[in-house]
Amino acid sequence: MSLMSWLRSPAFSVFLTVGAYAVALALHRRWRWIPPIVAACLPIIALLLLMREPYAEYDRGGNLLTWWLGPATVALAVPIYRNGQRLRRSLPRLLGIVFAGAVVGMTTAGLTAWLLGAPTSVVMSVVPKSVTTPIAIEVCRELGGIPQITIAMVILAGVLGATFGPMVLRLAGVRDDRAIGVAVGSSSHGIGTASLVRRSEMQAAVSSWAMATSGVITSLLAALLALFLR
Repeated sequence: MSLMSWLRSPAFSVFLTVGAYAVALALHRRWRWIPPIVAACLPIIALLLLMREPYAEYDRGGNLLTWWLGPATVALAVPIYRNGQRLRRSLPRLLGIVFAGAVVGMTTAGLTAWLLGAPTSVVMSVVPKSVTTPIAIEVCRELGGIPQITIAMVILAGVLGATFGPMVLRLAGVRDDRAIGVAVGSSSHGIGTASLVRRSEMQAAVSSWAMATSGVITSLLAALLALFLR
């Protein structure tokens, strides 16, 4: 196999992704202000542009890693189980917060796109940006949006939440692990939740629960919105 053939193989995509993230984690341990997800994405994007490699080719290997999202998401149930007793006492308040977060997230995203003059299909595409990708895509289709835009917005919401969410909450004076977890989980889904695993098991537990609950609430609200639009 020639060098260029190997560079365009799925194996290289996996090697590049894992290697970039390992380097990003090392940088994050040395300089805590560097977000690992952003630091891993930038060199990959730069290399693909330099090689003029279509994303579809890179994603042939990326799909091999994407498969592990399922087991990884299920693994997020572990911190919920370990902190079940403490979570149970706070569930009524947390449920109210997640519901409010889902309403605000959907409203502000759609209203912002509408005020910027976006067509209805784009407005509907950004509405589910705060929930995990599989749910967001189905909500987008129900509302008549464009799935590709929804996927981009979901990733953007996750990266921004994982990178700046805990920092913004600290600046706002939020210190409680449950408050941080519910805020990140209901706005930045799995990417934000994964960023909390290294910080606090309680934050990760609440964020995992909030992510799942937000997905259910957003789906129900989107179904009502779809009925109204018809």
